[in-house]
Amino acid sequence: MESYVYRISELGALVGLSRTTLLYYEKLKLISSKRLESGYRVYSERVLQQVRLVQHLKSGGLSLAECKSCLDSKLDKSVLKFRYNELEEDIKRKQKSLALLSSLLGENSSKSWHEMLSEVAPDAHIDWLKTQGFNEKQALRIRWLSKDMNEHDKYMQDFMSVFAALESWGPNSEEDTKKAFHLLSTNPKRILEIGCGKGNSTILLERLSNAEIIATDNEQSALDKVEDKIKQHNLSERVSTKCTSMTELNFGTKKFDVIWAEASAYIMGIENALKKWKSLLTDDGTLVFSDLVWLTDSPSQDAIDYWKSDYPDIQTVNTRKSQIEKAGYQLQHTFTVSVQAWKNYYEPLEQRLQDVASKMTGSQAVVDIQNEIDLYKSHLGEFGYQFFIAKRL
Repeated sequence: MESYVYRISELGALVGLSRTTLLYYEKLKLISSKRLESGYRVYSERVLQQVRLVQHLKSGGLSLAECKSCLDSKLDKSVLKFRYNELEEDIKRKQKSLALLSSLLGENSSKSWHEMLSEVAPDAHIDWLKTQGFNEKQALRIRWLSKDMNEHDKYMQDFMSVFAALESWGPNSEEDTKKAFHLLSTNPKRILEIGCGKGNSTILLERLSNAEIIATDNEQSALDKVEDKIKQHNLSERVSTKCTSMTELNFGTKKFDVIWAEASAYIMGIENALKKWKSLLTDDGTLVFSDLVWLTDSPSQDAIDYWKSDYPDIQTVNTRKSQIEKAGYQLQHTFTVSVQAWKNYYEPLEQRLQDVASKMTGSQAVVDIQNEIDLYKSHLGEFGYQFFIAKRL
């Protein structure tokens, strides 16, 4: 005969459940009790073990109704399989949550999280970084370069150690810049150059035109090099510089015949640039920019994977054409940047990397730069820079 030895309060203490919960279990007929003459409920050792079994089943994700089915009859494996899959997905979500919290605490790299945000919510990503104490320049560099706010300072120190000595910070050639300039439909009087770097195109544009040129960048060390060139060539009457963000170009409306942005508009997003820079152009002004695009409809998986991380918004030429037209421009000309432009960038970069790599062992910046060079060598032609010359409507 079964022995009833536990009052409800005692059973609750043993299993860590409240009186209300145990009464609910009894209502569902998961457990049963016996009434004493005094009216008190008492429970057997068997009930104690049954409650513990229910707790274990619940920890596996089963509902109370499903627990009862398991207790009353043969296990329904389809139900268990469904709950197993649910629990597995929940564990994956919690592992991601744990990894995120760990990275936000600075215990691990936050790179994968920043890459994900950059792809799905780029503007919100930048805004959030600003709330964490980063200025816009730092936030943009975290998005496009380090992709890790915890290691950002070290990454940028290494990155600039490589690039500071280089004349070009992106693919460019005089011939491509000349070609784009000669495709302009009018002779400009005022040119705003956005993301001028060390001024290679700035000085060339001065030679090609009679325009007043304002060269802008958010990196003062690069603008210092432009200033040196302006002084060297006595160009201060027509060429000036301004250290400012491309998102905060406070020059007023309809001030420039031409906006020139070689390999820089991607930083704020091409569609954002098309929209926000338009007001700076005169009514018949022209936007000239170059951007990284797919040159094939079937790029290799290696190239897709690389640019998904480094430039999630890479598009085909036709997609960029549609975006230009939608933003209220007429695309007048477009052409692919020459292979020579890439050589002008990557050959000195590769040599510089060889010179400093032995002193920068373990540097993530060096690894990333080398990966980019390797991709260029193996997959150029699947992607490339494309010039777009678009007139404001």
